[in-house]
Amino acid sequence: MTANNVSETKKNSENSRRMKWREPFSMLFPSGFWLVAFLIIPTVFIFIQSFVPLGKTEFGLDNYQQVFRFVGGNFIYLVVVWRSLLYAVITTGFCLMLGFPVAYWLAVIAPKSWRNILLLLFVLPLWTSSLLRSYAWITILRPTGVLNTFLNFIGLSGINFLNKAEGVIIGMIYTYLPYMVLVLFTSLERLDLRLLEAAADLGANAKQTFWQVTVPQVSSGIIAGSALVSITSFSDYINPQLLGGPGSRTIASIIELQFLGAGSNKGFGSALSMVLILAVTIVIALLIKYGDRRVVSDG
Repeated sequence: MTANNVSETKKNSENSRRMKWREPFSMLFPSGFWLVAFLIIPTVFIFIQSFVPLGKTEFGLDNYQQVFRFVGGNFIYLVVVWRSLLYAVITTGFCLMLGFPVAYWLAVIAPKSWRNILLLLFVLPLWTSSLLRSYAWITILRPTGVLNTFLNFIGLSGINFLNKAEGVIIGMIYTYLPYMVLVLFTSLERLDLRLLEAAADLGANAKQTFWQVTVPQVSSGIIAGSALVSITSFSDYINPQLLGGPGSRTIASIIELQFLGAGSNKGFGSALSMVLILAVTIVIALLIKYGDRRVVSDG
């Protein structure tokens, strides 16, 4: 082999290595740029700001100390945290109860030729802004809205859910129910129907089959869907702000007041945001670690 051939071979191998590096980079660059510019960089700024106490220029842990005093010592703020948890638990429970039958019907009972279309129709509301969906619920739930107009038309007295906890929960269930259905649908698609038939042949009734055969097979989907809904509903801002009154304030609205309120304290708001981000990150990490194990064991 001549020297020219050797050099040409080296160039070709170098070009091949460059192409192997450039191809995945070119595919990841658009989403990666968006992620870095609008998520990572703002989070870094919030993290830095969380160490700057109000009225000071030097760094310190005063804001984080205030967060723990905020959670443990201030009764009003403690109520806000527990209210956020309560909304998240109630929303997750209702989404699971309402979403499981729908996901089961879509994955097991619905005709396969219509399955994708039905699933698309169910998640269609996700194509609209969550702000528009909340304003739609205001139109439905207000005293002169669609719901009370219909109740008065059929001779029933009207009910007022707007600016109350009930209205917030209704809006949150409507917002996060499609996410629960999507996660459960993915898990129920892998359901082994032969085990259901075997349970019926062995004399198990519908209740026994559901709890002892169906639920163990889709437990990973139940855990993943519940974690997704609970995390997002705990940090929800739009529904409590638009559908709830002053008594429906949540942790997200408290953070918003620290940045935009009259007595704003951006350092404290940043520290509170970082604690919330850390808690969510821990939950997601545990879900990824133990959820994957469960999926592997189920498979």
